[in-house]
Amino acid sequence: MNTYKLTLISLLAAVCVIGRITFQFIPNIQPVTAIIIITGAMLGVLPAICIAVITTYITNLFLGMGIWTIWQMTGWAVIGLTAGIIGKYTRQKQMLLLTIFSFFAAFIYGLIVNLGTFTFSGNFVVYYLAGITFDIAHAIGNVVFMILLYPVLVRVFRHTQRLF
Repeated sequence: MNTYKLTLISLLAAVCVIGRITFQFIPNIQPVTAIIIITGAMLGVLPAICIAVITTYITNLFLGMGIWTIWQMTGWAVIGLTAGIIGKYTRQKQMLLLTIFSFFAAFIYGLIVNLGTFTFSGNFVVYYLAGITFDIAHAIGNVVFMILLYPVLVRVFRHTQRLF
């Protein structure tokens, strides 16, 4: 990985951190998942996972660190991995596929975080159903952020791919 790619990953992680902290007052509405999905599809799996880990760690220093931090990192890393696979094998109608995936990614993320929290909280079905409204809000937010951020980030990534 060259210096330019590391710088790009750092800048995207900083945007995610600012976005997550800025939108903290609206539960589960944040640009992090959309940025990780677009990064995974355009730059690959490793940059998406790096952004997931860095963003989760830094934002949880501000928002509160706990056992859920590991599960949040895992959830966003799985989403970045899946987006990287989608991006590797699709180029036609990529925005549509990634937007659809971003909707379902919220439920994947919620499931992973809830599985981690379930290990010390009790009845999983009740716990998961209690949080389903937050997953729905996350899914809607992901779609909105994908529609807003995809055109901008794709232009940036296409420009930077010439530099690699």
